[in-house]
Amino acid sequence: MARRSARPRQRASAAVPATPAVPADCPCGLSALYEACCGRYHAGAGAAPTAEALMRSRYSAFVMGEAGYLLRTWHPRTRPERLELDPGTRWTGLEILSVSDGSAFHPTGTVEFRASYRGGSLHERSRFERVDGAWAYVDGDFPE
Repeated sequence: MARRSARPRQRASAAVPATPAVPADCPCGLSALYEACCGRYHAGAGAAPTAEALMRSRYSAFVMGEAGYLLRTWHPRTRPERLELDPGTRWTGLEILSVSDGSAFHPTGTVEFRASYRGGSLHERSRFERVDGAWAYVDGDFPE
């Protein structure tokens, strides 16, 4: 049996916020690497080309704690002044239920989805509009 050397214990600092580790697979559910999928939009290397792509990237932003991206992609007419994400929420999956319009040829689009988290799920029908050529989240309702 090998002897272990005594090492001082390191304490976690309460002042340092926990940031999610960058996943290999994109949280949005597509079979792509995060950095080649939603990560590129979060990094500012382009804009989502469709309302569905924006919806997926916004879900991934919730998973990754990217509040700045969520605010940047929110329609100016409905955008809150600030956004505080709950670090205790653990998102576990995204299911796209339906998509209406929202392509490169539409000014508006709707995406209905179910986002699961540990302990429940959120079912929303989100509305999107183009603002200066880029898709933006306007608002949503919660169908029963």
